[in-house]
Amino acid sequence: MPFFYDLQPSLALKPYVRLYRFMHLLFTDSTLPPAKAYPPRPEVTLSFYPRDSEKVSYEDGRQPSSVRSALIGQQNVVSHRLVGKEFLMVQVVFQPGGLYRLTGIPTIDLNNQYFDAEAVLGNEVRNLNQRLSNIEDYPKMIPLVEDFLMNMVRKSSYDIRPIDKVGIAMLESKSHYSLDWLAKESCLSSKQFERNFNERIGINPKYFARIIRFDKAFRMKNAFPNKDWLSIALECGYYDYQHLVRDYKEFTGMTPANFYLQDTQSPERKFGIVEV
Repeated sequence: MPFFYDLQPSLALKPYVRLYRFMHLLFTDSTLPPAKAYPPRPEVTLSFYPRDSEKVSYEDGRQPSSVRSALIGQQNVVSHRLVGKEFLMVQVVFQPGGLYRLTGIPTIDLNNQYFDAEAVLGNEVRNLNQRLSNIEDYPKMIPLVEDFLMNMVRKSSYDIRPIDKVGIAMLESKSHYSLDWLAKESCLSSKQFERNFNERIGINPKYFARIIRFDKAFRMKNAFPNKDWLSIALECGYYDYQHLVRDYKEFTGMTPANFYLQDTQSPERKFGIVEV
């Protein structure tokens, strides 16, 4: 049975992990599914592929090597992902700044990158992926993933700071915050705030807010396909439809309608699965 689930982490890991994402697709016909165009979204992730891996390409010609586990930085461009016959993904979606506090790796160094997680995080990643590949019941994977992450927490010397809470608030809030207010809440000057935000979250706060808003519009159209684009634009904080179009063209190279049409051809749609 195909599935797509988002699950919450344990309370101890909530400051670091936003959610766990599970997807399992099994294609039984002779043709491979089409590639899926992944738009920018406000997240940094660690993905495990216990079955078939995926092939990734960027529109600038880059084609990272296929790997069994991937550390995927903040993206602000479209990446194309081609999955195999049996695609099983176990993905850790970090809180804003969560990966930085676990590893000390400046998140800005990961922007628009798709790294071999074993090369970055070590053999523990390989061992975990091997253990996951032997499990058929996906809920039983969660304790293994959480044990791996808790070990990272124990080794980390980075505590949560006000700026991390600001990043989480931006992601969860429906309101728009000024740069000065965000800096004040972070107990930093505006320049310090922007520098630290780039290091911990990967991009500057204004750009992060734009990707959050774009992602809400993308998911709202998936959830309500009959809703018109002007209504979506206004509900997601855009001034008008053309304001939404500018973001879509910058982030995807397409109009909202054209990118939505492309997304309806994504491989998971064959099973009635939609990202909302």
